[in-house]
Amino acid sequence: MSWEDAWNNAQSNISSIRDMLRSLNSPRSRIIRVGQLDSELLDLELVNLLMEPLRKALSLINTSLQRRFDAEMHLLIQLILYRLSVWDLGASYGAKLQGLRYVTPASDGRKIAPSGIPRQILLMHGALTIVGPYIHNRLRAYGLSKAWPDAPFSDRRRRLWDFLVNLESSYALLGLTSFVIFLWNGQYRTIADRLFKLRLIPARRLVQRDVSYEFMNRQMVWHAFTEFLLFFLPLINTRKIQRRFDRMKTNALSLIVSPSKAAVAPKTRGKYWSLPENECAICTENASFSINMAEASTTFTNVTHLIPSEAGQDPEAVPTHSINTPYITDCQHTYCYHCIAERMMRSADDTHDTQGWECLRCAQIVQSAERYVVDPSGSEVSGSEYAFSSDMDFDVTDISISIGSYSESGLSDDYSI
Repeated sequence: MSWEDAWNNAQSNISSIRDMLRSLNSPRSRIIRVGQLDSELLDLELVNLLMEPLRKALSLINTSLQRRFDAEMHLLIQLILYRLSVWDLGASYGAKLQGLRYVTPASDGRKIAPSGIPRQILLMHGALTIVGPYIHNRLRAYGLSKAWPDAPFSDRRRRLWDFLVNLESSYALLGLTSFVIFLWNGQYRTIADRLFKLRLIPARRLVQRDVSYEFMNRQMVWHAFTEFLLFFLPLINTRKIQRRFDRMKTNALSLIVSPSKAAVAPKTRGKYWSLPENECAICTENASFSINMAEASTTFTNVTHLIPSEAGQDPEAVPTHSINTPYITDCQHTYCYHCIAERMMRSADDTHDTQGWECLRCAQIVQSAERYVVDPSGSEVSGSEYAFSSDMDFDVTDISISIGSYSESGLSDDYSI
């Protein structure tokens, strides 16, 4: 047919046109320097956004803990981002937003990462750009804490500090030189990129100056979620959860130790069963929740005081948490008035806690408590003046206070209310 003859006759011309196009050099992609610099700034902002909720969470636990492990958290976030971006995708998240990706000269015989870049190059590049600054910051902070700059010139620590300062100056000079060269040809943005020949090039053939907000939207959602958690977590009653956990642990231990008697034998020991009788167990438990780890000099002393003492402790020892206005419970254990009243009122207001508050010494449910009074003759008398129970009925029958004053003439005046 005529169209088949025309197609066969045009094959020679089509082949010659294809050969001519292959021989031509493809135009070089336009290198956008500002896009490469913006990608680095976006990476830094992403790390700071992820660091902020972690810092807030640790500051709620302990401020000194947050300051101590800030560098380690920064290192961990950078390593995770490097693994999920450069290692897997061949570009950081900032570079992806700018439409850039890393390329390296072809090399045979090397293991290739999922991004198509040799693993050895990425490992050395990550160690130099992430692990190197972390080690430098830690070494510098350690030297300042040990007063290396104030040591004599003949001291080894002073020589090591001078070497570190000279190394920083040399690196800064090399960084400035590399940046000037980058502004000239736009090939390698940092010293590490120049050392391992990692170039940022456009990810598409047609260079566009638009910015994708996909990763920013994801980060905004994650940031809003963390802000909600920081608002919601303080509303959780941690003491109630710990009390229920201790109750479950006690029941589990009783089943393990004596399975046959667990159903009939009552609990005889509480959390502070071995605490001396002249100390308030509730005050001790409250103090255990407020240990200040920032004061390193008193940390172990506070912890030692908060540990329940063993049986047979010297009763003449000075109590750490003495009892003020003693009240005795129906299980015959003594607490401070404000402590036992606060616990029983909290248990009465708690709709989920139907059983009641457990004694910290015998782990029995406390139903009532009354004023603990010592008779002048030496015998102990309880329940003579004040009494209250878990149903919040208070009975005040009589209040008597005697005040005596003594003058130089030996006369005393008694006042009663």
